[in-house]
Amino acid sequence: MDLDAVLARARAWADADPDPAARAEIEALLTSADPGKTDLADRFAAELEFGTAGLRGVLGAGPNRMNRAVVLRTTWGLARHVVETFGDDGKKAGVVIGYDGRRMSRELAEDTACALAAAGVKAHLFADLVPTPLLAYAVTKLGCAAGVMITASHNPPEYNGYKAYWNNGAQIVPPIDVAIAAQIAKAPPAKDVPRTTFDEGKSSGRIAMVSDDVERDYLAAVKKLGVRPGEGDRALSIVYTPMHGVGDKLTRLAFDDAGFTNVVSVPEQQQPDGAFPTVAFPNPEEKGAMDLAFALARARKADLVLANDPDADRLAVALPDGKDGFVQLTGNQVGVLLGHYLLTGGLASTDHALTPAGGGAPLVIASIVSSPMLGVIAEALGAKYDEVLTGFKWIANRAMERKAKNGDTFVFGFEEALGYTVGELVRDKDGVSAAVIFGELTAVLRQRGTTVLAHLEGLYRRYGLFVSSQVNVTRKGAEGLKELRAIMQKLRDAPPMKIGDHDVVSVRDFFHQTTTAADGTKTPLDLPKSDVLAWQLASGSRVIARPSGTEPKAKFYFDVREPIQGNEPLPTAEHRAAATMKSLSDAFVALAL
Repeated sequence: MDLDAVLARARAWADADPDPAARAEIEALLTSADPGKTDLADRFAAELEFGTAGLRGVLGAGPNRMNRAVVLRTTWGLARHVVETFGDDGKKAGVVIGYDGRRMSRELAEDTACALAAAGVKAHLFADLVPTPLLAYAVTKLGCAAGVMITASHNPPEYNGYKAYWNNGAQIVPPIDVAIAAQIAKAPPAKDVPRTTFDEGKSSGRIAMVSDDVERDYLAAVKKLGVRPGEGDRALSIVYTPMHGVGDKLTRLAFDDAGFTNVVSVPEQQQPDGAFPTVAFPNPEEKGAMDLAFALARARKADLVLANDPDADRLAVALPDGKDGFVQLTGNQVGVLLGHYLLTGGLASTDHALTPAGGGAPLVIASIVSSPMLGVIAEALGAKYDEVLTGFKWIANRAMERKAKNGDTFVFGFEEALGYTVGELVRDKDGVSAAVIFGELTAVLRQRGTTVLAHLEGLYRRYGLFVSSQVNVTRKGAEGLKELRAIMQKLRDAPPMKIGDHDVVSVRDFFHQTTTAADGTKTPLDLPKSDVLAWQLASGSRVIARPSGTEPKAKFYFDVREPIQGNEPLPTAEHRAAATMKSLSDAFVALAL
């Protein structure tokens, strides 16, 4: 888009933007020098695209930013699709709306409610900040047609977002996202999107505030998720941080209900603050993000350190290393520990999975880039295991699909990026319930006179040491993107059947939805089409290649399985696994490039 077109679009957008602050922001850019024109091009030459993750972007005026005008038009499209799909039943069921503590979250949530109300769709709005898992729970609890969460999760403070859920309580999947996006494209200019005032919506009953009963019911349900209620050392010392987000109230209440008596929050990070003043990046995976939690845990000699991200859908776990420091577990390690604990009924069984209370075969699910260790454990215990594409929407939908088709009972799901869900309570990541169950696991082990790290080593000795690594290949600009596409195409057209010294057992091509065995036999792959390739090796190790969806980068994931010999020290096996990992990753990168 040339500069004249950008300027014309900016003026038209300013004329149609109902937010005076946004109009002033655009006018200031229009009258500024060349740097303002560069900013205008970024804001107006493109627009935020609505997809399965909804919207997410930097706050500011213009179609390529998160703002009131974009949210009004998006909600107009969502309302149209709800009515088109469910008719009058959808209008009555309505849409439930939650929001976090980021800048403008409350305003964007109220705009969503007012636009829905004007479209004849009842809006159920939380009266206060809520974690994302509580919003996801509310969709099914209230029987809504859809849900909206205003959040940007663990993105930097300048971001916000609009996450959409469907009537099953899971994030939307294709083709729902495409249908909503098509309706959004038909939306009128923001000033012409009908909306009630907030007070009008409430007085007419078209906007209803969500009852506190939803939170109470959620907490009661979380309490029932515990597989060893009341057991273990519930006085163990836990340090918790919500990372300036919205998780503190709900997580602390959930721990109280579970009988934990010594949970302390990091005071500097306890209250919601969308500026996230004590961290450079509000993601517990980032280096330094948990430093304040570690300092408090060191002072209190804590047994367990837990952190939610700002919307409390993710969970980070750290444990004392016995040397005045802490070991932060990976998402894969937490997923394996929780999955094994739940499958075995809280370690009640050592050799088989327990039948869930509701009957049916126990089922655990992980994303394809998560560690395969949980699958090995599930198979050994006689449970069912499944893999899905990255994103909890796929885990939730696969769990529902398998329950309807086979009667399987979903026990646990996870992805390596610190996302976990326990049972069928919430059909999305839930960092609150995961925190409580991890606390229970730690308490049970402590009562038995052992630790989580010792227990994890025991799992490695029984099922094999699994180590994960990732290599990113980054290129610049359009030519770089072209080169990365060529790399993926080369790997797809002629997938290597030997990687260094490692024999390949099979190659899964998620784009062509086929699995090719070493002898050339092809079988269908029952997963949605995606630009991903996966090599299964004879050793039990694995390689996955996929492009980044947001930047010119190819991502290579490596998972090594290394048996531990007899009573050899764990560091010896770890050293051997590291050597295997280096040889495997070096060999694959050489083949790919």
